[in-house]
Formats: sequence, C-alpha cells, structure tokens
Amino acid sequence: MADKQHPSLLVLAEQAWRGELDLQFEHHPVHRYYPGSFRLMDGLLGFKGIAGFYVIDSGDGLVMLDAGHLLDVKRCFEETRREWPETPVVAAIYSHHHVDHVFSVTAFDAEADERGWPRPTVYAHERVPAHFDRYQATLGWNTAINRRQFAIDAPHYRWPDSYRYPDVLYRGNLTFRRGELTFELTHGRGETDDITWTWIPERRILHTGDLFIWAVPNAGNPQKVQRYVGDWADSLERMLPLAAEILLPGHGLPILGADRVRRALDGTARYMRSIEEQSVAAMNRGLSLDQVVQAVTPPVDLADEPYLQPVYDDPSFLVRMVWRRYGGWWDGEFDNLVPATKRAQAEAWVELAGGVERVVERALAASSDGDHAVACHLIEAVRHAAPGNAGVHEARAAIYRANAGAQVSSMARNILNHAALASDRGRRDLASDD
Repeated sequence: MADKQHPSLLVLAEQAWRGELDLQFEHHPVHRYYPGSFRLMDGLLGFKGIAGFYVIDSGDGLVMLDAGHLLDVKRCFEETRREWPETPVVAAIYSHHHVDHVFSVTAFDAEADERGWPRPTVYAHERVPAHFDRYQATLGWNTAINRRQFAIDAPHYRWPDSYRYPDVLYRGNLTFRRGELTFELTHGRGETDDITWTWIPERRILHTGDLFIWAVPNAGNPQKVQRYVGDWADSLERMLPLAAEILLPGHGLPILGADRVRRALDGTARYMRSIEEQSVAAMNRGLSLDQVVQAVTPPVDLADEPYLQPVYDDPSFLVRMVWRRYGGWWDGEFDNLVPATKRAQAEAWVELAGGVERVVERALAASSDGDHAVACHLIEAVRHAAPGNAGVHEARAAIYRANAGAQVSSMARNILNHAALASDRGRRDLASDD
C-alpha cells in the first residue's frame, strides 16, 4: 500500500480538483510517479506510475483496467498480492496500445502458469495488435522520438520490442460479466484509433484511459501518428449520460462525485470541439498552417479549469494535428512546396546577414529579450550553415534552454531541452545519426 510519506491518491485528487496542486512540475500527470498502491474504495486498488492503472475485485477474480509500464510490473504484482493474496487475476482490459498501459499482465501470466490457473484473458480493440506490430517494425524511430519527448539522455535506452497481445478483440462494443460486475467496453478515437473506455454500472465506475489525463488532451503530439481531436470530443460526450460517480483516468488522479465527473467530461469535450471547429473554419478560408495556428484560441471560459491546463501537450500542437488530418503535409507556404535544403537556405540567409558571428549575436540578443522563438530560428539557421562551429553550439544550447524554460507544456520543454543537450555535445540531435 501507499508509503506513509506519500499522501493517498484520494487526498491528492481533492487537492487537484481545488487547484491546490502544482500539476506543471511537482504533481505532473504524466511525469510524476507515486510509489506503492492506493485503496480507492473497497475492492478497488489504484496505481499511478507514468500512467494510471487499476485492479478491481469482481467477486470472482480480479480484473485489471490497464496494466502499466514495464517499470510497473514488479510493483503491480507485489501490491496486488498484498491486497488479495490468493485471488487470481482473471481478466485485463487495455484502454489502448501505448507502452505505459500494457505490461503488468505478464507477471500474472507467469503466476497462473506456476499455480495451475488459467492465464488472464486480455480484452482490447481489434486495432491493438496491428499497433504492436507497428512498434516492432519501427523500434529505432520510437526510440528516437521518445528520447526527445522525455529528454532521455541515455544512449542505452531502447523502445520495448515484446508485447503481451490481447486474447479477445472487438470492434464497436463488447460486454462481459465477471462475478458481481459487468464490464461494458466501448471503442473510441482520440489519442489513438484503438481506444477502449470501460463502464462498470454496478459500481458507477468509468475508466476513460487516456481520453482524460488531467491536462489539455494529448491530441497534438508532434512526433506521433495521427490523433483525432473531434472524435475525442465525441467519445467524452458519449460518456456523459452514464452519470458516473467515479472517473479513473489514464493519467493523473481519480475524480469522485457525479457532478465533478460530468464537469470534467463536458469541459474537456467542449475544449476539443472548439479547437477542431475553429481550425476547420480557418482551413475553409484557404489559410496556410501558420495562419490557422494564429487564428485558433482555446476556450476562454475553460482557461482556469485545473484539469485542462497545458502542462503536457501544447494547444497549438492540437491545431497542427487537425491540419495534418484534413490538410495533408504541405503547410500552404509556396516556398515550402519544393524547397531547397535547410543547409542551402541557411547558407544564403547567413551570407545576407553578414556572416555567422552576426547571426549568433542577433540570436543571443533575441533570446535575452525573451523572443525565444525568433532566437531559435536564427540559431538553427546558423547551425545548418556552420554545423561544426563550437561557438554556434554553445549559443544554441543556451538559446534552447532559455526557450525550454519558458514553456508550460512539458512536451515542448523536453524536446527543446533535448536540442540543448545535443549542442552540449556538438550535435544537432542526440537521437539521430545526423
């Protein structure tokens, strides 16, 4: 169970709802790990690693709602056995294929083999196996992009290459019963195209997976496959009539109370609907991507909601994801249709500016003035023009760190810090052969 030095998830959940927790750093919904496990109510155990995951006693075996990361496997097994020493895990439900949600079942598979029990039955949407296959085909790419996203300065880091595939697949909806509980599985699209959200009517429990993460939804990740902003709102709106009393999120802290659950679901759905509708309206005017990003503003009436702060994804990234879905790869800037190489462009601009030293000087001045975006553009151009120049890399590291420090979104902050770490070593990118 929870360490006495760490407050219960329920205590933290109340503080978070009242806006009393620092969700940008100290209690970040993705980056903060809470040791041990937490009894959320009789028969329900909660864990918060990179993601949240849960074990519920059905009265006829334990059912897992998600299964955590590789780092969670030992803890999940030990804490579950401390709570229920002899009750087998009979089923698990994957909310989607991401690696922070799918690994702890393996410990219970091994236990079942040792004790002569049936292995847990894993339920998931029918697209999950293809995503595991994709991960195995793109191990190098996923290693690189996650090193950037989480600023992992560890050359030995590698993306997982083995997965526990599901046993039962479904397409639209699936319901199964175990013991005293009914598990109603519904497919949706949002962060992925293989989402399962689960409703347990007897306990009024809603497990949303990553459709709710105690932050602006992770619908714009700049390095990942297509995400679905409007569909995200659709899924949340389908949950509203259930009048759930407990919301178990994919990241962050539980929400208790029907009024709070409704407010969280409705507010997040309205946020996502507004972003997509504004983006599409701007695209329908024939605007470029740069113009569309400038035209979209997150809903002002939701700006103070503690569960909708941009501490992970950046709202502008969501706009770019809408563009990618409906607008293709070209950003609408005519010089970018058949562009010169970045180096050729950079050499021309640096020559016009009067040389490397003048551009570095101007970039540092812009950074000092707080104009971080312009500073990054300038220093990146001069790095392309003079890739081996140690002075350029020294300035580049300082400029990217300054920009990172100004970011609320940890995703933006980490990627910018990754660039700074690379220049500390005289490189453009630590996750690339370049």
